[in-house]
Amino acid sequence: MKYDYSPTIEFLLDWYGQNARILPWRENPKPYYVWISEIMLQQTRVEAVKAYFERFINALPDISSLADVEEEKLLKLWEGLGYYNRVRNLQKTARILVSEYDGKLPKDYTKLLTLPGIGSYTAGAIASIAFHIAEPAVDGNVLRVMMRVSGSFDDITEAKVKKSLEEDLRAVMPKDRPGDFNQAVMELGATVCIPVGRPLCNKCPLMHLCQAFKNRTEDKIPVKKEKKPRKIQERTVFLLESGGRYVLNKREKKGLLAGMMEFPGVDEKLSPLMAEEYLTGLGYAIEGFIPLGEAKHIFSHVEWHMTGYLVHVREIVAEDSRSYRKDKEESKTVPVWALKREIEEIYSLPSAFDYYRKFIV
Repeated sequence: MKYDYSPTIEFLLDWYGQNARILPWRENPKPYYVWISEIMLQQTRVEAVKAYFERFINALPDISSLADVEEEKLLKLWEGLGYYNRVRNLQKTARILVSEYDGKLPKDYTKLLTLPGIGSYTAGAIASIAFHIAEPAVDGNVLRVMMRVSGSFDDITEAKVKKSLEEDLRAVMPKDRPGDFNQAVMELGATVCIPVGRPLCNKCPLMHLCQAFKNRTEDKIPVKKEKKPRKIQERTVFLLESGGRYVLNKREKKGLLAGMMEFPGVDEKLSPLMAEEYLTGLGYAIEGFIPLGEAKHIFSHVEWHMTGYLVHVREIVAEDSRSYRKDKEESKTVPVWALKREIEEIYSLPSAFDYYRKFIV
């Protein structure tokens, strides 16, 4: 064991008992609720997740309903949370649970790790919170808190650092309240030992144990390796409208936003003249052409710099005659012409298109 975190346990549990936020998945920590909430909370703020969680659970109240739901409805329920592979993995796991585990999450940390989309953090959270199994749940909040407590300058982006911390915490996990302990550290990291700006050390129950506070290095810990700069990708987006309907195209099954609906476009920046010529070449009879301005969307490794156009066309041309790929290869999926109501209620559009979505009337 590299560092003894046992002195933190009593102070963390006392603090958590008095300061834990009231959250729907905490009030009723059913295994299904814990699982769904933990996947939603990855890279999303707690306050933002509350509404998504309620909507999701109301529509899909149990594992069997998640296993059976149509993909389009599933993606619509997830719309706005991003990282859509996560919700697809939720359904993959739900189907495995129905077929192999009688529709229930296994009360076994090792078995949880074998399920799609469940890594050591999520497995630890489910095991400890829902099943009271003494397993750690180490996420970014936990890494930050414990690296500051121990005064460690290890790079938290390295897998071996996370693994080492998991081993240290597993050795001292309180067997009577493992879920509360894990949630206490997460809560402290989210509300006091914060990631942006100076931590609120005067409110921290671990201040007297914290090596970073003692050495005034809290602004230098945790250490993270610098990320590579994001790739800039120019893109032109078309809102093609005819008779109150707009074209939606389904992206390919691999790559960025795999299998998601999108407004058609090309992976280059087209001037208005170039855009009109491009669409005319695809067989559209253009009646109106309105530039919508530029927008930017940031993914983890790529930035889309977009130029958009609202294009009114005379009639809906044959569906199999269009392609929205830069190389003009035939699209493998049939585009959909959807009303505004259908886009709002049925089809899921990634948040990358939020700026242009507001021009739909």
